[in-house]
Amino acid sequence: MNFRTIVQTINLCFFLFLLWLAAFPLVEWIPVDFFQRLDPLVFLGTFISTREWVWALVPGLAILGLTLILGRFFCAYICPMGITIDLSDRVFRPGKRNVQGLTSEQNSRFRKIKYFILIFILGTAMLGVSSVFLASPLSLITRLYGLVLYPALVLVGDTVLDLFLPLNLMLGLESMAYAELQSYRFATQWFIAFFFIAVFALVYYSPRFWCRYLCPSGALMALTGKYPLIRRKVSTDCTDCGICQKQCPMQAIDDDPVKTFHQECVVCENCVRVCPEKAVSFGLAHAGSTAKTVEFIPARRELIASALSGAGAAILVHTGIDRVKSDFVPGNIIPETLIRPPGALLEEDFQARCIGCGLCMKSCPTNTLQPTWFEAGLGGMFSPKVFPRRGPCDPLCNVCGRVCPTEALRSLTLAEKMWAKIGTSHVVKHKCLAWEWQRECLVCFEVCPYAAIELKRVPDISAPVPFIDSHKCSGCGACEYHCPVQGSSAIVVSPTEALRMNRGSYIEKGRAIGLELDADPDRERKPPDHLFDPDDPGDLPPGFSF
Repeated sequence: MNFRTIVQTINLCFFLFLLWLAAFPLVEWIPVDFFQRLDPLVFLGTFISTREWVWALVPGLAILGLTLILGRFFCAYICPMGITIDLSDRVFRPGKRNVQGLTSEQNSRFRKIKYFILIFILGTAMLGVSSVFLASPLSLITRLYGLVLYPALVLVGDTVLDLFLPLNLMLGLESMAYAELQSYRFATQWFIAFFFIAVFALVYYSPRFWCRYLCPSGALMALTGKYPLIRRKVSTDCTDCGICQKQCPMQAIDDDPVKTFHQECVVCENCVRVCPEKAVSFGLAHAGSTAKTVEFIPARRELIASALSGAGAAILVHTGIDRVKSDFVPGNIIPETLIRPPGALLEEDFQARCIGCGLCMKSCPTNTLQPTWFEAGLGGMFSPKVFPRRGPCDPLCNVCGRVCPTEALRSLTLAEKMWAKIGTSHVVKHKCLAWEWQRECLVCFEVCPYAAIELKRVPDISAPVPFIDSHKCSGCGACEYHCPVQGSSAIVVSPTEALRMNRGSYIEKGRAIGLELDADPDRERKPPDHLFDPDDPGDLPPGFSF
């Protein structure tokens, strides 16, 4: 096992370890979003789209700085996307890794694509629309492992526990017999899975196809590392055998093996290991070193066209009928299902920062955070939303804001998070057991951690019915999640009266506008004695008791 393989293994295992740690309760000793902060495209795209310096993303700038010295080392040694593609290449194209795939002419033409994608993304960012989520390798790979493979692994583990249930009971291992893993389900997983199957299958055309031709982060590092201080060198011992060219996973060696396309070289050192004459090495550049750096860069007109395409796409996003604005103006369209997590910035600022990596969704203990499709417009795809019917927002959890690498979700203390109102519940009377069928039901009243629901008597209805005090409701969705009505709930949360702030205290603002958000999940709630007759259970729905 060579040095590069060892480093790749360590980094991929470290990435997966941090992804596993991204859960409630969150560890304090290490930032679990460490890898997401390393992507230079996330740094640059967020900086341009927000016009703000995000200190958490400075490691991405540091990677660019190191690229000036070491070249595109990040692609071959650190990037989990690149490492995963290396693994998939061995599966999808076993025994053919030495085949270059595309011809030199095709290779030169296809390499321009990643620059077009990069300039397109930066073009949208110039007008305040972040499209980083479309192609950032760290965002994409986090989605794959966190929203597709992790739930699949949990399901397999739970199935294995079920298979061993009889054996555990026979051996008296009751603790194992009744062990159960929490299941996770996410929207958009089919799209994510098919996207990566397509990316992996492209190895049939060329090894590391994504890294060579499509990755915008790779394009950004190629521009930065055109003349790295440490680069490939070939001595006079070279016999022009061509082995190094065949072994190069990035096709970064010219037909003349002495010449190197340094902006495409990922410093994997395959050429060093396979050279029979030991003529290839990596070291400090010298005055006579030869580099080919301009053949894959698009022409000025092509770059301008790509930037204008990005700007045009941003204009279409801004002028679309489904564009969600952060301010409440007449005609502003806010879908009833678009409930943002606690601490989300104002919508336009939120979309300018969110990269749709899914780390907050994977970390959510109740699985209520789900990726959006088009509820927030094209610019909000894959951003998180609260789906209360799947799970409530736990008042004692503030993980989502603490794992967000771009600070699209503010990192709040538990006290502040409880006051970060995300919406308001309302009763759908024609579905409610009490309002419509006059059946006594306590569920929403009992489960509300904010004591925002009261039961009252009203004329012409024999059972007490629920009323919601909007000043006490945080929109956590516990009532909607636990509602026994089948299908859609009889009590639902909408983003009405959501409190969203880019800065400042939620507690101070909430109190100033009259909120009374006092959360106590362990509060024991008993209905007033005059509302119920415990000796007359005849009015209770089957399976209910008070």
